[in-house]
Amino acid sequence: MEMSDELIEKLAHLARLKFEAAEKEEIKADLQKMIAFVEKLNELDTTGVEPLLHLTNETNILRDDKVVGSISRAEAFMNAPDHDEKFFKVPKVIKAPFSPGEPAPKHPDTKTQEKNTSAKNK
Repeated sequence: MEMSDELIEKLAHLARLKFEAAEKEEIKADLQKMIAFVEKLNELDTTGVEPLLHLTNETNILRDDKVVGSISRAEAFMNAPDHDEKFFKVPKVIKAPFSPGEPAPKHPDTKTQEKNTSAKNK
């Protein structure tokens, strides 16, 4: 199979790539070498050789699922530092970015832009 400029353009378009003219020639040479290597496999006599579908004949050996008992809610709550009748209680880990009624803080990039703008105006 011969590599043509049209084929390189088509492959570049499909891959959403853009190449300079020098790069296209280099890619064309590389693809030609790859195709020549793969075509060499056609010289082998593969009669009687079954296609290789998997690297090994091993199959996944999975254990059977077994339904086993679980601990009761009371046992689960025994080591919990804080709980109510149904749920574990944990400290709040999400902090509000600002208090209600307070203006929202500006993005850090905005502050940098404001400093640069004010420095230019001086």
